Amino acid sequence: MGVSPATVKEALAVSFASFPSNDILLMMTAGLLVTGIVAGLLAGLLGVGGGIVIVPVLFLLFGYLDVPAAIIMHMAVATSLATIIPISLSSAREHYRRGAVDIAVFRYWSPFMLVAAGLAGAGSGTLDSRYLQLLFGVIAIYVALTMIRGKTSAADAAPETSRIAASGRGIRGGIIAALIGAASSLMGIGGGSIAVPVLSALALPVHRAVGTAAAFGFLIAVPGALGFIWAGLDVEGRLPFSLGFVNVPAAIIIFSTSLFTVPLGSRIAHALNPKGLRRAFGFFLLLSAANILSGVIT
Repeated sequence: MGVSPATVKEALAVSFASFPSNDILLMMTAGLLVTGIVAGLLAGLLGVGGGIVIVPVLFLLFGYLDVPAAIIMHMAVATSLATIIPISLSSAREHYRRGAVDIAVFRYWSPFMLVAAGLAGAGSGTLDSRYLQLLFGVIAIYVALTMIRGKTSAADAAPETSRIAASGRGIRGGIIAALIGAASSLMGIGGGSIAVPVLSALALPVHRAVGTAAAFGFLIAVPGALGFIWAGLDVEGRLPFSLGFVNVPAAIIIFSTSLFTVPLGSRIAHALNPKGLRRAFGFFLLLSAANILSGVIT
């Protein structure tokens, strides 16, 4: 038995009845556009997909729109991953043009990241939203403090042509790549937040670490987003125009502005020294982590 047009109309009316006023929606749209600008700058500057900023903003926005607590983090993470797809492609292209993507590392780590990110996204439906918040917050704070410390690392002394350390190759390299892919997918980030400090610790020069991490973003975001879409099908409480856990309008608004600011971020990145770049990365990450964890504590 088919669904009548009147029934569909009635369902849509109920969905939109709970939405805020037009003025509030315009303010939210403006906030998402600004978020896209900042995310694009960070993608080019730090090799991240922008999820470091996008996830906390979406978390606040979806909370205001009364998305159920059980799925609010799922929707923030999934929508962030969807926006990272075009952002990471643009960022990776800019860094590749500057010779900052380590092709050898990218080729070897890619399969492990792809599979791990997809499996993590597909299994996300079984996880409590608070666990996703804790994962984001704890890992992000650890990485942020590591970057802010500013101690000289092997990456600072390494020549620009140096290879990644032996521990980043072979089976150990594959395991590291899989862990980065799975964790990044569940955090809604492009992988740069974890991959940049890891690659730096493995003696890869920081500018190449940033460029390579930017390329990883696409590999993590595509399977991760698809996994969250599959996991969120038919789940109740999602916002209108959501595909699985991905809210399509929010994703489109964010990446519509971010694509224009990625090239600027890339140019700034290659003009900064390695220590300054890592510290800037660390402070941004620390602020995002604190914001997400505050939702778990309260």
